[in-house]
Amino acid sequence: MRDAYVIGAGQSSFGSFPEETYLSLFESAFETALEGVEGDFPTEAIDEAYLGTLGVGGRQIGLSGPAVTEHVGLHGVPTTRVENACAASGYAFRQAVTAVRSGMVDVALAGGYEVMTDTSADQTKWWLGVSGETEWERISGTTFAGVYAQMASAHMEEYDTTVEDLSRVAVKNHKNGARNPKAHLGFECSLEDAVSAPSVADPLNLYHCCPTTDGASAVLVASEEVATEYGDELIRVAGAGAASGRVGLFQRGTLTSIPASVRAGEAAYEEAGIAPEDLDFAEVHDCFAIAELLAYEDLGFCERGEAGRLLREGVTDPDGELPTNTSGGLKSKGHPIGATGTGQIVEAFEQFRGEAHVQVEKPRYGLTHNVGGSGGGVTVHVFEREEAA
Repeated sequence: MRDAYVIGAGQSSFGSFPEETYLSLFESAFETALEGVEGDFPTEAIDEAYLGTLGVGGRQIGLSGPAVTEHVGLHGVPTTRVENACAASGYAFRQAVTAVRSGMVDVALAGGYEVMTDTSADQTKWWLGVSGETEWERISGTTFAGVYAQMASAHMEEYDTTVEDLSRVAVKNHKNGARNPKAHLGFECSLEDAVSAPSVADPLNLYHCCPTTDGASAVLVASEEVATEYGDELIRVAGAGAASGRVGLFQRGTLTSIPASVRAGEAAYEEAGIAPEDLDFAEVHDCFAIAELLAYEDLGFCERGEAGRLLREGVTDPDGELPTNTSGGLKSKGHPIGATGTGQIVEAFEQFRGEAHVQVEKPRYGLTHNVGGSGGGVTVHVFEREEAA
């Protein structure tokens, strides 16, 4: 099996852009990814494309992938649309990596796109809701905030997690996002702000929830032979893990873990030949504050029930032992569903290139963690910076 490398990555700004379309947003991300390649990279070298989107609002659900690649001039390139809710482009990236590793292609494009802010609040809730369990949970009125609120309540009950612990996620990620010019909510907040914000679904309040966002992201994945033509420092996909899980929260045996995250993380670590303590940074799926705490525990950053301690002790701060969500995370950078997974990889790419807005010193290993819905599908990727032979 061949190795796969990231040679370019870029995203559009994330936010609310009534003047943009999913086509123009992806064009911005794609052009930025091309600019990130060291040297003059010909688009004719792209053999295949895998693009993630949910299709919020119902626009161009059929064949939106080819619509995007044709728009950016990739005429005739085989394009597959991937839909796995919020993990759509994480899975698209996995497909691109698999295609390169298998030898089927030398260069694959992975990415995602979503426009979420041009529909009514009720319509947006409906589109978000279809990524949850629709036969029982959604029909009974459960929202995504409600599902994650149940997780938060259970974690608080079992491990004495506090509202302050949840709020520290917001404080940290907003502080990071305030330094990211492409973040949707690029402002800082105090712990008092985050604790006292209006309730959304008890115990979660406004500052514990990510925004609905427009945006796109793109990543170029290449074989070692191609990658060495475009730079001396390579970014290798050291581990690729994925797992599915029960879509409905009521179908699971636990409310304080996402089992698919555990399985995907274990697979990625095993393939990379590392342990969680070897990581230098991580981008985890913080759609709600409790999701970041669960990720710490599911991915082995700490023992069960100790996620709050990591935040209190600053372990996941930019100057801590494991900086997490230096991009601002979904909470601050934003969550354009289909673009989120590869958007996390953009941050990893910039970290390894020394170009991140909140830069970690000389990272060797980094991780991205992308969750679909409340845990129905998860991808975890481990990246390694290595010198070209």
